[in-house]
Amino acid sequence: MTTNTNMNANSNTAKVKVTNTVTVAGPSPAPRWSGMVPVEDTALAVTDTGGPGRPVLYLNGSYATQRNWRPTIAELGDGYRHITFDERARGRSRTSADYSFRACLRDIDAVLDATGAQRPILVGWSYGAALALHHSTRDPGRTAGAVMVDGGYPWDYLATVEGGREAAREQIRAMFRRFGWIMPLVRPLGLAARMSAAAHAEINIELNEIVAGSGPLFDLVDFPMRYLVATGASLGGTAEGLAAMRATLDPVLARNPRVRISATVPSKHTTVLRKDFRAVAAAVREVAAASGGRVDRCA
Repeated sequence: MTTNTNMNANSNTAKVKVTNTVTVAGPSPAPRWSGMVPVEDTALAVTDTGGPGRPVLYLNGSYATQRNWRPTIAELGDGYRHITFDERARGRSRTSADYSFRACLRDIDAVLDATGAQRPILVGWSYGAALALHHSTRDPGRTAGAVMVDGGYPWDYLATVEGGREAAREQIRAMFRRFGWIMPLVRPLGLAARMSAAAHAEINIELNEIVAGSGPLFDLVDFPMRYLVATGASLGGTAEGLAAMRATLDPVLARNPRVRISATVPSKHTTVLRKDFRAVAAAVREVAAASGGRVDRCA
């Protein structure tokens, strides 16, 4: 795939011409490619391993980067076409005036359009799992399946905080203000983005509001969806709260047989990709097999 980008020196916008885009269904494998994909007022750092395999699009946690997926990709090997990208203000991607959930959904569309990937398996961790649920059910025909790595649970956290939802919102804002000074230091670890503490807080609040109302979306899942449930402790969460969050999946499993738990692992939410990448890869293979795709060469 050849990408020709023309930037206007007086604008953040860009025009991209993509030629020779090859889909999985075509006679030739997709080429290996990496670069910047302009979208709206920003540009996203994208990596596409190419090849003839089923495309897998990886969706990061809130402030994580592409590199969190390296163990999973290595475990799966070259039997798949792996597509990763950094969200706005994360990793090598540029900043933006819009960090909303809707903007993230548009970014997925931009990456799929730029790479020409057809009917990928979406693999999302944490925030990325919520994105996978919303994107896949918005237009189910575009998705072969989804792997939800300890995220996207239809849990109404804000309603559990003493004082109600507004108290919960203020609690989140206060927490990010308190830890704002350390954010530049933890960015290299994928624990913060290049944005203000206030912007971090609003992303967190918006996500909690979105997942709280996402229960009905699971009824639209007509493709294989597999969950990887991490049972370890999590920063800022109590054991009781985490158990309540993960229990919200039970009614979904009861009413939609396409949604299943692939594995329950002992990892913490923050370490699951590093410690249980083999279980993540196994879930991808499970979805690929259930959707009629190739499993891989080293399964």
